[in-house]
Amino acid sequence: MAEEPQPPIREGLDPTSEDPATTETTAPADRKAAAALSSLESHGEDTSAQASKIKNIDQEALAKAISRLELSTGVKGGAEPSEKEKEFNERRRREREERERRNKIKVDPGDVGLLVQELDLSKTKATELLRAHEGDAVKAMRAFVTAPV
Repeated sequence: MAEEPQPPIREGLDPTSEDPATTETTAPADRKAAAALSSLESHGEDTSAQASKIKNIDQEALAKAISRLELSTGVKGGAEPSEKEKEFNERRRREREERERRNKIKVDPGDVGLLVQELDLSKTKATELLRAHEGDAVKAMRAFVTAPV
């Protein structure tokens, strides 16, 4: 009463098809790709002439595959970024510049101590609050007290 071994599961195949190994691909691109792959396989010993021929075939097959991918996805290798990518990159650049600007602001240790004592903040939070308000303790305290909850 031994169980029959299950055939291996292959991604992308319809589980109701009869035999995945014998089914033919119907798309012309798939047939061309299969032909290109079978031509790349070598049998026996490679001579230097065969190796250079295989290398050329590999280069040609690679170029064809990349061009098909570019056509199917609509994206070229050196294409311009989309509007969303441009906006995202611009936002990241502005945030980085803002962080750098804030980090350059000098904060007086006495002001940090004042905020820690009066507002019950950690030194790190007090320093961040002061840097956000250009090192002005009065502005920082007002902003902290009037911040929306």
